[in-house]
Amino acid sequence: MVKKNQHINILDTTLRDGEQTQGVSFSPAEKLNIAKALLQLLKVDRIEVASARISEGEKEAVSNIIQWAETVDMAEKVEVLGFVDYKRSVDWICEAGGHVINLLTKGSEKHCRHQLHKSLSQHAGDIKKTINYAHKRGLKVNIYLEDWSNGYRDNPEYVYGMMEKLKGADIVHFMLPDTLGVLTPEEVHDSLSDMIGRFPDCRFDFHPHNDYGLGTANAMAAARAGVSSIHCTVNCLGERAGNAALAQVAVNLQDKMGMKLSIDESHLERVSQLVEHFSGKRIADNTPIVGADVFTQTSGIHADGDKKGGLYQTKLSPERFARRRNYALGKMSGKASLQKNLEKLDISLSDKNLEKVLSRVVALGDSKKTITADDLPFIIAEALESRDYDYVELINCSITSGLELESTASIRVRIGDEILLSAGKGNGGFDAFMNAISKLLKSRGIPRAKLVDFEVRIPRGGKTSALTEATITWKGPEGSFKTRGIHSNQVFAAMNATIRMLNMAMHRMRTG
Repeated sequence: MVKKNQHINILDTTLRDGEQTQGVSFSPAEKLNIAKALLQLLKVDRIEVASARISEGEKEAVSNIIQWAETVDMAEKVEVLGFVDYKRSVDWICEAGGHVINLLTKGSEKHCRHQLHKSLSQHAGDIKKTINYAHKRGLKVNIYLEDWSNGYRDNPEYVYGMMEKLKGADIVHFMLPDTLGVLTPEEVHDSLSDMIGRFPDCRFDFHPHNDYGLGTANAMAAARAGVSSIHCTVNCLGERAGNAALAQVAVNLQDKMGMKLSIDESHLERVSQLVEHFSGKRIADNTPIVGADVFTQTSGIHADGDKKGGLYQTKLSPERFARRRNYALGKMSGKASLQKNLEKLDISLSDKNLEKVLSRVVALGDSKKTITADDLPFIIAEALESRDYDYVELINCSITSGLELESTASIRVRIGDEILLSAGKGNGGFDAFMNAISKLLKSRGIPRAKLVDFEVRIPRGGKTSALTEATITWKGPEGSFKTRGIHSNQVFAAMNATIRMLNMAMHRMRTG
């Protein structure tokens, strides 16, 4: 039975098991930086950093990590996987400066007989021989019972026999892996409860894999059964479907089970991004806790509920993880979403102007997935500049451009109550559009102001998906004036600015 405020340890194996992800290989420098982040920033209790005898580069990485860890009194928190090979793994780890070996043994009879072609007694004898040598070299020893989950299910007597032979061998942690991720939470709880009940003097870790998407749920079941440590990786890295995700496990153990952890949650996103960068494996934007969009409300109803009393907020507050809540702007936005973003910019608008800006945001949302707060100044300037003239409307437009080829534009335009078609060619998409619309204007006797200057901007930050603001200076009979157009495509932004110019010109004609 789990006691409230009970402490549970986290072992992070991103640098060992996580590196078994297809296509992931950390350099020694990358491993050192991740190790520092895990121990100093995130404050995990232990880290497993490598497998013995892999390569000289791996030995260099382990050596660098240990040398650093010794300067901050954390060397015994750094562990290395070793094999039942008597002196070879032990010597490799000692040469690298290691203090702890995680010895990989066979936790299922099937693995023991078919991979090693040995009996339980023969394998246990080899294990003890390696353990004794490790102790002589000054290493602390933990034991992995590889394929324990299948071994316990297929022949629990083999597992019990292994434990009986090893329980007095000065082993710090017995680490029980669900190597192929086959267990359900109920099976995890029942089997671990049995192991803990049979061997109460042993300290058990649980090492889940995520093949069925049950990694976090199984980690919680293991904690409920009473294990002392849970193994995780950052961003769910690991072989096949990966291991249990550290951020999700840590938060669930605290929020759903009332357990105490050493983890500093304010660094979860930072460490996630570091591992994402070094591994080359990007996480989904909706990844719980650390994903880019998980603290973004898209629906205007949600923003309104938060404004009126935090109705759509939970314990998973962004501030808890040193992040900020965002309210997405787009076609699903409402007034509350817009106002939340305006507050960040310290901008206030009248109700009438708020409606104008919101209408423009919703319209732009049809052509762009997300509109950011950085886009808002452009949208506000354009919306408030508008005189709401509706003499000319661009209904459809197709632009074709190619390298060393002339651009073409086909347009459908409403002028008054009449729908007109036109096409044009030019040196670029906007030039082709101007030639196409000029034909229509000329045929209807509508004057066009002369283009004097053309400026294109995107918001600060330089995102390629940002809205584009096209500001065009025109010269007409009454002097120079400017119009703005906003669109995610700079050519269409310029076209919007041109349509605005035409509406202003026709308004002058109509009103004299």
